[in-house]
Formats: sequence, C-alpha cells, structure tokens
Amino acid sequence: MKYALMMLCASVLVAMSLPARKKKVIFFGDSITQAGVEKGGYITRIGENLQKQGKGADYELIGSGIGGNKVYDLYLRMDSDVLAKKPDIVFVYVGVNDVWHKTLLGTGTDLDKFTRFYSALLRKIKAANAKVIMVTPAVIGEKKDGDNAQDKDLDIYSQALRDLAAQEQCPLVDLRKIFLDFNIQHNTGNEAKGILTTDGVHLNDTGNQLVADKMTESLLNLK
Repeated sequence: MKYALMMLCASVLVAMSLPARKKKVIFFGDSITQAGVEKGGYITRIGENLQKQGKGADYELIGSGIGGNKVYDLYLRMDSDVLAKKPDIVFVYVGVNDVWHKTLLGTGTDLDKFTRFYSALLRKIKAANAKVIMVTPAVIGEKKDGDNAQDKDLDIYSQALRDLAAQEQCPLVDLRKIFLDFNIQHNTGNEAKGILTTDGVHLNDTGNQLVADKMTESLLNLK
C-alpha cells in the first residue's frame, strides 16, 4: 500500500511538471487566410497578441488557406487539411469568393448550396470534437454599404451565416459588420480600397491588425 501511494504521488508530480498541451487552432479559408501566416498577416499578429497577453504558450496557430477557395473547396479538403491535424478550435473564414466569383469569373456559389456546404463543414468539425468560430466575409470593395457591386449579396450571405451561427450555437466574428462600421468612420472619401484592404478584398496592415484583434478576442472568450 505504501509503495502504491508513493508511485501515485510520483505520477502526480510528473504530470504536474509536464508543460500543458497547447490548444491547436486552425484557420481555414481562402487567399486572405493564406496570406495570414506571412509577416504582418492576421494569423501572425494573433500570435503576437497572445504573446503580449501572456498566452502565447497556450496555443499553436496553423494557417490552412488556399487562394480562390470557396466553401465547397474547404469541404473537399477538410479531412486532410483540418481534421487529420486534430484541432481543438477551427476558424472558418470563407465566403468572399463564393460571392465575388459570380461576377469575376461567372462561377461562385448559390446561397442554398453555400449554406448547405457550410452546415456540413460545421457538422464534421464538431463531430471531431473541435470547436468552431465562424467568420463572415468582410468586403468586396470598401465604399459605403450599397456602393459596391457585391454589397447586396455579401449582406445576404453574411446574414445567412449569422442565422447559422445562432442555430448551431457557434461564436461568430462578424467581419462584415466590423468592416462596414470601421469604414463609415474612417473612409470619409468613400474610397474603393486602401482603408482596410490593398485591393478591396485582401487585407492591408490596418485590416490585418483589426482582424487579428477581433479573432484574438473571440479565441480568448471561447468557452
């Protein structure tokens, strides 16, 4: 009995001395996320935010973005690029190309298919015991709401994601609203780009920091 007790105490001490396992966070998306791992990118800046708050050692951040991806591209590569890595948390940041490519390339994704594929993504990620943080697509052009060609569709698709987040009880980083609110205040010249983006879609320094700050907040508030 004394030996067993000693062994138990030793095991407890060893366990206490081991570093806590980092939470693995995957950022799943398109070219915006692909650029997010670069110097100054939003994923890199999330890591810097976490370091500043003394949380850097608690998380492993992994970018999984591919340029041009739409929601069904994410669904097709989810097993190999996300689930195989056994994440604890997945940010799903997609939707710009589903809307943009309708006009740009004559492709895109109809709303019904978009929500169905997105719902299937959520189900598979949750079934793997990972938590999901959803993200609305931000902008395709930075002029005031209604002045950009795809504003109406972006609003519709973003609202669909808000409804889905409420239904699935997923946290939501509502970049659509966040960017619109920021541009109302700061885009006094009603410019099409240069406020939060380099080209109306992809993030500049200010945009990367804004996204990083909002995602860091959501990550740290995750229950």
